[in-house]
Amino acid sequence: MSATTGAADDDRTRRISIGFLNFAHAVDHYVMLIFPTVVIGLVVIYQRSYDDLLFLATASFFAFGIFSLPAGWLADHWSRRNMMAVFYFGCGVSLIGAAFAPSLTMLAVALFVLGIFAAIYHPVATAMVVALATHRGRTLALNGVCGNLGVALAAGITAALTAWVGWRGAFLVPAVVCIATGIAYLALVPADRANTAGRSSVPDVRLATWLAATVFGLFVLIAITAGLVFNTVTIALPKVVDERLGFNISLVAVGGIATAVFLCGAVAQFTIGRILEKYPPHLVFAAVALLQFVGVVWVAYATGSVLLVALAVAMAAIYAQVTVNDFVIARYTADAWRARIYAVRYFVTYVISGAAAWMISSLYGRGGFDLVLTVTAVVALGFVIGTVLIAVLVHGVERHRGIVQPAE
Repeated sequence: MSATTGAADDDRTRRISIGFLNFAHAVDHYVMLIFPTVVIGLVVIYQRSYDDLLFLATASFFAFGIFSLPAGWLADHWSRRNMMAVFYFGCGVSLIGAAFAPSLTMLAVALFVLGIFAAIYHPVATAMVVALATHRGRTLALNGVCGNLGVALAAGITAALTAWVGWRGAFLVPAVVCIATGIAYLALVPADRANTAGRSSVPDVRLATWLAATVFGLFVLIAITAGLVFNTVTIALPKVVDERLGFNISLVAVGGIATAVFLCGAVAQFTIGRILEKYPPHLVFAAVALLQFVGVVWVAYATGSVLLVALAVAMAAIYAQVTVNDFVIARYTADAWRARIYAVRYFVTYVISGAAAWMISSLYGRGGFDLVLTVTAVVALGFVIGTVLIAVLVHGVERHRGIVQPAE
């Protein structure tokens, strides 16, 4: 086999791998957001309040964060490819469990197991995408768009499936898709093995020890605040639309509107990938954080048709920051421990998702979405502070070294 043929085969394998990883990103967010739409229908079926039923998903969202740590460790010491196969099959089996749950308690257990397997994606797949990318900004942006499409389609498709085949069917259909994709993944993506010795231990941009430690601490603050804002808005969005739009609309219409709002995030992520290739990422990070804060504050005060515009702005910023966040981490972290760094980032971000579900349930019962969104806006301000401080600290270092463009 010639060198040209071998290179072509390697490029084909790389593209197929990235394709599966992008689809998995959509699946990951889709499956985690089935219940927040289904729960609107369960309120009528079980004659229970929205906040009581939403609480059933709390353990699932905590698992989504907690189990990212062992997932990242296993990927680096066993196989990233095999961990992604476990992701597909585990999510499929968990969704089947949710579809056939005989009680609300068993439904909560199935959702918890789903959170365990869904936790695999971000620390494992993000490290894989970064390693496979030839144009990091655009590749991460496309990957982010796929995740956003999963979020966007979850509300609309789940609402439609619930109306057509019942809430159990809303879990069963994506279960079949997950298992079928897992089989195709194993057939088309070649096996790998952990090889940390062959991975670079030098980051794209080196920071002094004290600065690296400070930036890491600020990233913990960012992960906490970003996780609360991201998960509060994405979990609550279908109910916010249902309650505050001001029209008497069906569940299917609520899902369709929520999908349209989420798609605004997809457009933002596609655009932000190009921006990251032209401007320093830490400055872009701060600008996106500020836009996110403005969007959340606007949502807190908007009603009627204006609410849709406010939600579109907030969602665009919320999803843009996810791509920028991953890009900045990749820039200052070596490949040898990148999966574990992403594991810590997503551990914090998605453990907070459990807190977000609890926060919505608790605050909604006390003051409705006025209180929920006001608290979310305060949290978003903390995110702005963290990103601005990183921009100030890192910008001086990069200007001193003559680094003006993001590294690929």
